[in-house]
Amino acid sequence: MGIIKVSGIRLHGYHGCLAEEAKIGGEYIVDVIINADFSAAEKSDRLDQTIDYCTVYTIVKEEMAIRSKLIELVCRRILDKLVSKFPKAHFEVSITKLRPPMNGDVESVAVILEN
Repeated sequence: MGIIKVSGIRLHGYHGCLAEEAKIGGEYIVDVIINADFSAAEKSDRLDQTIDYCTVYTIVKEEMAIRSKLIELVCRRILDKLVSKFPKAHFEVSITKLRPPMNGDVESVAVILEN
């Protein structure tokens, strides 16, 4: 077993319950941790025997482009797509919303889901 971490995917998204968030959007950071058996790739040096993190990035980018009120739903969509594409792997996906509009000085909020 091994781990691949795709960290710090920075994207602009339009998620949130406020009307301003739908228009202005906000900054997000997505992290994906992948646990899987990489032994075949370790021996073969073949991309088709591992999890291509370019594909992971593409899935994250596509799902983050679909507006939702809750980042919980966005996180679930990303996780479900990753599991569908790579069913033998275990994923942890976190979405961090930077500077959320709240009545206070809050740096970020995050949602973390795993299969």
